[in-house]
Amino acid sequence: MAYLINEECISCGACEPECPNEAITAGDEIYEIDAAKCTECVPVYTEQQCVAVCPTDACVPDPDKKESHAELEAKYKGLHA
Repeated sequence: MAYLINEECISCGACEPECPNEAITAGDEIYEIDAAKCTECVPVYTEQQCVAVCPTDACVPDPDKKESHAELEAKYKGLHA
C-alpha cells in the first residue's frame, strides 16, 4: 500500500530527498506523498525510507491504497522504465 504523511509532520523535509521515486513534496502545511508514485520503496529498499528518517513517525501506511508486492514492483518498473 502507498504511504501517507499525517498531521504529526513537522515539515522538516527529511523524507523528501530519501524517496527513490520522488513521490514526496512539500504541501501547504505538511509534506505529501503522491500515492501514484509510492512503491513503499519496493524493490529498492527493504524498509520505507521516509519512515526510517521521519523524526515524528508521520509516515504511515495508507489503508485506502493497498497493493501487493508484485503490484508495487510493477509500479516501480513503470516509473523507472
